[in-house]
Amino acid sequence: MLTTIITGSEITMSAFFICTAVSLALGLGAALLGMVKSKYSQSFIITLAMLPAMVQIIIMMVNGNIGAGVAVAGAFGLIRFRSAPGSAKEIGLVFLTTAIGLATGMGYVAIAAVFFAVMAAFSLLLTLTGFGAGEASERELKITIPETLDYDGLFDDLFAKYTRTAELDRVKTTNMGTLYELSYKITLKDSHETKSFLDDLRTRNGNLPITCGKPVTREAL
Repeated sequence: MLTTIITGSEITMSAFFICTAVSLALGLGAALLGMVKSKYSQSFIITLAMLPAMVQIIIMMVNGNIGAGVAVAGAFGLIRFRSAPGSAKEIGLVFLTTAIGLATGMGYVAIAAVFFAVMAAFSLLLTLTGFGAGEASERELKITIPETLDYDGLFDDLFAKYTRTAELDRVKTTNMGTLYELSYKITLKDSHETKSFLDDLRTRNGNLPITCGKPVTREAL
């Protein structure tokens, strides 16, 4: 069952259509997997669906031909993606669809299907259980203060009142050095008290700009 359907050096039409059909079906499955609880572009999802079949035909064409294989490897090595960096999940899905194409290109359609089923189930399990996700009440807080204020311990009482954790992450000077921008990583006790929290901060920092939002996930590779 887990042996290749391609025997010998010749690729039959039936083997080609079977491999292509499996590649497209599993590529579509990988694309649907990438749409689960994720932000995505249509072009990326379409590319994911097509990628296994494209890798498959390349593998079929260079099967047993060392010279063609070296040429293809060199061509892949010259590829440079000029688009925005992908997220860790997007890169993982590209590798998944590439692996499917490699397997189907060598005729191992059953292995490709089993591998996709295992990886899809594992990925969905981790996603739906929230594995590795931060707390919903985590926020990134940026507070602007005049240079005349000593920021060390300036907001400790407000943090004790409204947050469970508060950590000063970065200090940056702005406006020609006349202002400081303090960046904190905080976890709110009650997200419904955000407005009261910001009002108290505004009173303390002289009504200068304050930004409070979800922490930026730096997952691009």
